[in-house]
Amino acid sequence: IGEQALLKCSFKSSSPITEHLIVDWTYRPLTGGQMETIFHYQSVPYPTTAGKFKDRITWVGNVARGDASIAIQNPVTTDNGTFICSVKNPPDV
Repeated sequence: IGEQALLKCSFKSSSPITEHLIVDWTYRPLTGGQMETIFHYQSVPYPTTAGKFKDRITWVGNVARGDASIAIQNPVTTDNGTFICSVKNPPDV
């Protein structure tokens, strides 16, 4: 609580990394409910513009090195839940 939380995500791809690579981070609260996209990356980062993580997610990854990590600023206990990192690098999924 109060410190930056690093959510690590690494990937390997059999295809060369191109501008078509997409990273999506989704989140579901511990209490359940719908998964929500909290971060999108395609050539540049697109943090969420709404919801509880608005203005709190920073891209810290480097896709050239197989890193799709993000950081959450000022985490609180109500941020607990399931975070899923999904990387697609067409044609490799």
